[in-house]
Amino acid sequence: MEELPLDQVRTLLAVVDEGSFDAAAAALHVTPSAVSQRIKALEQRTGRVLLMRTKPVRATESGEVVLRFARQLARLERDALAELGLAAERGPARIPVAVNADSLATWFLPALTRVPEERPVCFELYREDESHTTALLREGRVMAAVTSSPDPVAGCTVRMLGLARYLAVATPEFAARHLTGSLPGSPTGSLAEDLSEAPTVVFDRRDELQDTFVRSLTRGRSGAGRIRHMVPASDAFRDAVAAGLGWGLVPEPQAAPLLRTGRLVELAPDRPLDVPLYWQQWKLDSPALSAVAEVAAESLLPPGRAGVGRGARKGGTSRPE
Repeated sequence: MEELPLDQVRTLLAVVDEGSFDAAAAALHVTPSAVSQRIKALEQRTGRVLLMRTKPVRATESGEVVLRFARQLARLERDALAELGLAAERGPARIPVAVNADSLATWFLPALTRVPEERPVCFELYREDESHTTALLREGRVMAAVTSSPDPVAGCTVRMLGLARYLAVATPEFAARHLTGSLPGSPTGSLAEDLSEAPTVVFDRRDELQDTFVRSLTRGRSGAGRIRHMVPASDAFRDAVAAGLGWGLVPEPQAAPLLRTGRLVELAPDRPLDVPLYWQQWKLDSPALSAVAEVAAESLLPPGRAGVGRGARKGGTSRPE
């Protein structure tokens, strides 16, 4: 059975992380010629092209398999050194995690501050749509991801974190002008008709959350209106709604302060939209990863508190995943 020489595997990882053969050579303290020879030897051993010689260098589909193995190997090595009390000699552990923008803007960063500090850790966060964070896992670019998919990536475990709650909101002036169905005593059907015509704010062209919400009111007959203002940043999305540009579904932690001051009104108080989020990570017994998963699970609504709908915000947020 063919084995993968560890020096060649580590060299592949360095080339991808550094972006070029020359930069990898500098990081590994070897010559560029040595790096090139190791990569060629690894490609001959596997019988596959592992790297695309672009700028920056990128892994092929086969290269991503070896790359994932290299990152897992590096993680296991660092955990072993930590248990032996030798990790400090190599600096802090590096933990790359993919997370959607709404989570990043609301609950994820405070959760990271609660990770125990027994071991020095450097977090590398990749912002990506929660329905696309799993692609980064497959490529081996991250060790874990907040995702909307309950189906584990090959070589990964999955657990449910909880529910991210979104509220349909608009300014009082916008609601009075466009959404008479949101006024007290108005029937649900009237609000649904208004929302299917009124201007809305979306994160990008993949953002389906507003459509999901309107379809839950119309039983699938129609989605949100055709006038859609794209605002591809979580805080800016909230600000666009608060400025009266359109209505939108805003994460509850971002909406709550503006609801208390009256800058926003909730359009359907009894119909929050809850997005289930999952934690996927490599199948490694890593104390650092387990600690992040635990504090993340404490930051979301438990599944038993689900609202009436389920959806996923597309395009760089829940609006990664």
